[in-house]
Amino acid sequence: MGRLSAMDESLSATRTATLTFTVGDGDTAVALGSGSLPVLGTPRLLAWCEAATCAALEESMAPGRTSVGTRISLEHLAASPVGAALTVTATQVYADGRLVRFSVSARHADGKLVGSGEVTRVVVDAERFLARLGPV
Repeated sequence: MGRLSAMDESLSATRTATLTFTVGDGDTAVALGSGSLPVLGTPRLLAWCEAATCAALEESMAPGRTSVGTRISLEHLAASPVGAALTVTATQVYADGRLVRFSVSARHADGKLVGSGEVTRVVVDAERFLARLGPV
């Protein structure tokens, strides 16, 4: 997988980030095509969990580095209506070279657990990653 640069060595330290989101009409299952009810859609919950993992890594990235998601396990446990505020937290639980795994959770303002799981990301050199894609 490659070695970390000196500037990426801080990835071995535990990282955490907490983001707050409010469910809007465009975040619902019906708007996202993942159901027929006007409640938070699982695809949006998943995107918010990934956003928290990116935020947790952001400050420890060397210039030109980014991360890509490679594995996600998520349980969507409770419904959230339009207007509900959610706090999404990502905490690094494992790091091995460029691979970083996070525990993620989303909670309503009253503390009720909405979702939980794990997100795995791999740190990559952005230019090299995109160069390998070639023409489409």
